[in-house]
Amino acid sequence: MTESMVGIDVAKATFDVAAPLEPKGKYRTKAKLPNTPAGFTLLSDWLDRHVPGAAVCMEATGVYHEALATFLVERGVTVYVANPAQVAAYAKSELSRTKTDHADAKLIARFAMAQLQVSTTLRPWVPPTPAQRKLRALIHRLNDLEGMRQMERNRLDVSDQAVRGSIADVMETLDAQIAELKKEIDNHIDSDPDLRRDAGLLTSIPGIGELTAAFMLGCAGDLRRFDDPRKLDAFAGMNPAIRESGKWVGQSRLSKLGHALLRAKLYMPAMTAIRHNVAVRALFDRLVARGKPRKLALGAAMRKLLHLAWGVIRSGKNFDPSIALA
Repeated sequence: MTESMVGIDVAKATFDVAAPLEPKGKYRTKAKLPNTPAGFTLLSDWLDRHVPGAAVCMEATGVYHEALATFLVERGVTVYVANPAQVAAYAKSELSRTKTDHADAKLIARFAMAQLQVSTTLRPWVPPTPAQRKLRALIHRLNDLEGMRQMERNRLDVSDQAVRGSIADVMETLDAQIAELKKEIDNHIDSDPDLRRDAGLLTSIPGIGELTAAFMLGCAGDLRRFDDPRKLDAFAGMNPAIRESGKWVGQSRLSKLGHALLRAKLYMPAMTAIRHNVAVRALFDRLVARGKPRKLALGAAMRKLLHLAWGVIRSGKNFDPSIALA
């Protein structure tokens, strides 16, 4: 039996709510609630008054949705957080042309109802722990600082001599902040038993160092929440996108409809693993020997690392090359 569903379209400052009514096509709505604790309380009262016991679905919107989703879960509401690409694809299937916050809330409600009527990957959302949230904030800040440093380095190569001193000063400041932030990440992981345990399991895999482990845990959270490694693939956008039509067969590529930062942070570890991880090297060599492009083989190596990470976390045992090769 499909549960009652409320769609919520979340923006940075506000969110819109829509609850489908009978007959179909009618909705009870609430517009422009503030995306603040006060707005969350207004929503909770509105849900209790008009649709008690209903579940809620919203899109993953960076960090804008998370405070509201956490608030609702803590009050016993079942919350689903959908991939925006899936909702967009559903809108296309409806030939939807209207794009407003009000209409999007209704669309999200219809999407969730349709998904729950069939076999679906839509699962109740589980909030990250405070330790996971802090780690995520730290690794995203580290990524921002590293990006800023790279931009300054690029400027240094082409700038006039008159401004190179200024650029060098900024780079020195950024280097110091990056080093301090890396220490803070290490200390945070060491101070939390769950993160320390999972980081130890991940770093037992050749190719995954301490910083990569931190990014994996910060981006994906607890890998145990994925009951199949292919769901972790999809989360990272590492699942293959196959292109075929009639007799034409296109080249398989990564879907890239997932966590871009996690995907980016797997590139260099995969390069290292191809040299030092027997399971990853065997896969890479096998694909190249079959005539596959090296770029495709590298994507498969990145995906293999994800599967190995999922395996050690789910089993609670360090990397075993004999099991990985099997």
